This record gives sequence, structure tokens and C-alpha cells, in this order.
Amino acid sequence: MICMSRAAAEIQTVGLYDLIFQDVQKIAGKQDLSESEVLRIIEENPAILEEYKQINVEYNLSNIHLRDILPGEMDESFLKEAQAINKNLNTLRKLEKYTLDFEQSSTLIIIFSVEFFVLFSVQYFIVLLNLKEWQLEIYGVFALSIFIAWRYAQKEKRKYFKNNNIFQKVYDETLKMLNVLQTKGCIDISDMTIRECQEHV
Repeated sequence: MICMSRAAAEIQTVGLYDLIFQDVQKIAGKQDLSESEVLRIIEENPAILEEYKQINVEYNLSNIHLRDILPGEMDESFLKEAQAINKNLNTLRKLEKYTLDFEQSSTLIIIFSVEFFVLFSVQYFIVLLNLKEWQLEIYGVFALSIFIAWRYAQKEKRKYFKNNNIFQKVYDETLKMLNVLQTKGCIDISDMTIRECQEHV
């Protein structure tokens, strides 16, 4: 559900994607590229598109470049399907953050940051406050915090895996529904496409 022309334009013009654009320039073997050349390169190199999608998710920008179907845009007899598509699009937007690998997620970074803070605190209590007689208890608390952090990370990893699977299922289901309605002439997917990200403007 990515608008490829939008992705190409953003990679070429938005500073957030400069590293991706440099990769595109390396593949092309030249510095000055037209939008159509960028588009061709990202279509031929799925890894570049995946990198674009990952940056979007990391910065809370959606890769779902479709707007909801507005009331009155289609025949009343297909209203139920339109509502189902809108519901699915909202679900996809909510679950999109779980498409990242857990190992690259901000959740894991937060867990490591907290553990680093706990380790620093442990050293502070033992060395600076001269609590060497409590050393074993303090290290015990640190070991317990590591165990709790590990358990929490495992729980979050399962959550990412489960929600990623739900995302993929809803994504495929929504694409099929959109294609069926387009085949019947009820909607035009190109009319639903969001061609410009307001966050970049």
C-alpha cells in the first residue's frame, strides 16, 4: 500500500532519507537523478524500499499511503465492504510499529538504557556511598533487575511477533478487498492514494 512515486520523491527530496538516496546514487552510478530513475531503482532493489519503510516506522510515519473511503464515495450496496476496509486501514496504522524487527525497536533500546542506569546506580551505591558491606545485596538487586528486564524483553518480543503476524494477515485481506472493489468499479485505488506526507511539508 505504498505509493511508489511518493516514495521515490521523498527519497530524492526529503533529508530524512539522505542515506537511502546515497545508496540509490551508488546503484545508478551518478549524482543527478530524475524522479523516474529513482523510482526504477527502488522498484528493482527491494532492499531500498524496505529501508525506506523502516525509517518511516522508526519516525512514526505511515507506510499505508491510502486514505479511508469517505461516505458517499461508493454505492450504498458496498457500504459494508467500505467500512471493513476503513477498519482494516486503521488497524494497519496502529500495528505498523510492530513490523520492525524487535532487535531494532525502541523498546529494546529503552530496556538497555534502564539497565545501564541500574548498573550505574549499583556502582554509585557501592563505591561513592561506601556501602561495601551491602555489596552482595546491591548486586543481587542488580541481578534481579537483569532478570526482570530479560523477562519483559521476551514478553515484548512475543508481542511484536504476534502483532506482526496480525498486521500481515490484515494487510493481505485488505489488499484483496480493495482489488475486488476496484475490479467491480466501485473504487479507484489511485484516488485513495495519499501522494504527499504532511509531516514532511
